[in-house]
Amino acid sequence: MTPTDRFVPRFAAEPPQETLPYGRWAQTLQAEFLAACLRIESEGEDLGEPGEITWFPDRTWSGRTYVPATARTSTDLELFGYVSFVIGEDGRGAEAFAASADFTDEVAERNPGWRLDLSDEVIGSWRGERGNVAAITLVWGVALVEGGAIATAELADLAVDQCELAEERFTLVAPDDYRGDVLDVKLFDRRGSELAGESLYEDDGEDEG
Repeated sequence: MTPTDRFVPRFAAEPPQETLPYGRWAQTLQAEFLAACLRIESEGEDLGEPGEITWFPDRTWSGRTYVPATARTSTDLELFGYVSFVIGEDGRGAEAFAASADFTDEVAERNPGWRLDLSDEVIGSWRGERGNVAAITLVWGVALVEGGAIATAELADLAVDQCELAEERFTLVAPDDYRGDVLDVKLFDRRGSELAGESLYEDDGEDEG
């Protein structure tokens, strides 16, 4: 195989290891996520009361597991973020919890042109050749078109992560903003046909998530 000119980490995160959270585990994660929501600097915005939390597939990178979440509020805003933790040394139990949350008024119902509803947050960095640095980015989303099976993250047309959908939801961990290249998220069906694609950096106001 010839050398590549795109030397970046690919498929660095573990694939989802658990089902979507439910029961007591969901309650534990909920307490962490809602505590992070209370720390949001709303700048005078009335965030309202959070409703039911929607959980996304877990992904583990650099020893820490991330479980993204969203929740609609009584003032029709959306809370989004994640809960992260470390698995105990015995391979059981979770510890060292951390959580992050923010809010937005950009929701799918107000953007009928969306085909993917995306959220993202940088969770680390990766140093490449000649001092270039990639932003390791957690991306979670919902497919708004039918028939999707797998979501991928692509950097300069190179697939750097993928995730099977669970109840139309997916989570990706991928290098972004590297050597002038930025991430695209794409949705495929079981036959490998592309159904939708969005950039994390769309600026036309119709394709952002």
